[in-house]
Amino acid sequence: MNLNESTTIPSGKDIKRKWFVIDAAGQTLGRLSSHAASILAGKTNPLYTPYIDMGDHVVVINAEKIHLTGMKGSQKLYRRYTGFPGGLREESYTKLLARRPEAILEQSIKGMLPKSKLGRQMATKLKVYKGADHPHHAQQPVPLEMHVSGKPMHQHKKQEHHKQPA
Repeated sequence: MNLNESTTIPSGKDIKRKWFVIDAAGQTLGRLSSHAASILAGKTNPLYTPYIDMGDHVVVINAEKIHLTGMKGSQKLYRRYTGFPGGLREESYTKLLARRPEAILEQSIKGMLPKSKLGRQMATKLKVYKGADHPHHAQQPVPLEMHVSGKPMHQHKKQEHHKQPA
């Protein structure tokens, strides 16, 4: 046993945050949201620590081209409360998509983050835009390709395992 080996516990100051761009065109809402939430929470980072905000920045473009499966597009309702008596407001998915498509993705992704100060801090690194343009080109974001099934396509090639001749 080597006594020099130890677990590294990261500090909040040592975090190098990356920027990722996810194109929402043709993607399913829940699959894209869960992947974006795991990046925001830092779960893709090998040094992930639950009590430190280790997440990277996520920019989502083409929010108006997201889709839902089944009949959810016509049945889903978004509710909010104004703060006044009788101030419950309901809006259908189709109307909210036409009026403000960014809100659909923001609510979905933020709902998958922790409900605490840490979760609200993680949510500040999420940027959602309606069209294909975004103002974060100076950060040189890396495009994150997603398969039609909603699973991220890995950017590194898998090493092939060769059988040794017997």
